[in-house]
Amino acid sequence: MTRQIFLDTETTGLDPKQGHRIIEVAGVEMINRRPTGKHFHRYLNPEREIDAGAVAVHGLTTEFLQDKPHFADIADELLEFLTGAELVIHNAPFDIGFLNSELTQLKRPPMSEYCPDVLDTLKLAKDLHPGQKNNLDALCRRYEVDNANRTLHGALLDAELLAAVYLGMTRGQESLMMAVEVEQVVRAPVGSAQHAAIHVINADATELAAHQDTLTAIQKESRGACLWLAEQAG
Repeated sequence: MTRQIFLDTETTGLDPKQGHRIIEVAGVEMINRRPTGKHFHRYLNPEREIDAGAVAVHGLTTEFLQDKPHFADIADELLEFLTGAELVIHNAPFDIGFLNSELTQLKRPPMSEYCPDVLDTLKLAKDLHPGQKNNLDALCRRYEVDNANRTLHGALLDAELLAAVYLGMTRGQESLMMAVEVEQVVRAPVGSAQHAAIHVINADATELAAHQDTLTAIQKESRGACLWLAEQAG
């Protein structure tokens, strides 16, 4: 089982070494490339002013956050949600740096103790699309993810959008996982007396339509090089 948390934070500024704090944190859970519907989301009182440039990005003000909990109040709940998962973060060093700063103030171990595996989707995007814009808005356009509601940055919305973009960026891995599952079934031990009957389950109309949508997307991304569609046409 592969458990991933798509994580995002909003902050009072750009550098935790200058005393900037996390003011919003959100994580969206996915297991085996399927969203589970579970998420974590909190606004936080940073106990300091927020840079004007940061407010312009996320719209969160000191007044709005005055009655919100402090990071120390939600740390245990957050770490319980995150522990053991692979974290998927766009520009991971930024968010991990802020989380580590908050944990240090609480005399807690760094994030690597709770989540050793971190995937930086910004680095992945740069590897896939060198020389192009690879911020989240650009990736949403590239992978046809609807981000019409993203007028300002928000941790929960951005985590949800990142999960959708990630599925588009790594679509080939889904076929790989299916191949591994099939191989495990083929190699499963069978009784020496007789083989079990093989039951064939045909795809229903919804599944066939979803399969065709995936092939169409592959055809578009590969600029007409989808072998499956070529076989169908032949």
